[in-house]
Amino acid sequence: MGVKRIVANVHTADNAQALAFYGGILDMEVVMDHGWIVTLAGSGGGNPAPQLSFAAEGGNGTPVPDLSIEVDDLDEVLRRAAAAGLAPEYGPAAEPWGVRRFFIRDPFGRLLNILQHL
Repeated sequence: MGVKRIVANVHTADNAQALAFYGGILDMEVVMDHGWIVTLAGSGGGNPAPQLSFAAEGGNGTPVPDLSIEVDDLDEVLRRAAAAGLAPEYGPAAEPWGVRRFFIRDPFGRLLNILQHL
């Protein structure tokens, strides 16, 4: 099981401000826009490029998670979480935007969106 990327999520009702600031000042580009969430990526040539997401909600009415962590084996992460006595706060669910995911809390209370692209 490997982590493919980690994206910080910022709760906001005004994605236009995020686009103006991060796009205008830091030259970040929109790489995903579902209306309720917009993801921007750095243009500095990193692989993968650093990303930030700005969201009004976490999708399907869920709260905005602190971090989104893309993995290559979601079932293995679910198995490990269950073995550690952790129950998902949401999911697992296959979402219409092409990911399978679940939400869980880390030891510090941060809400994590663990996902795998379908």
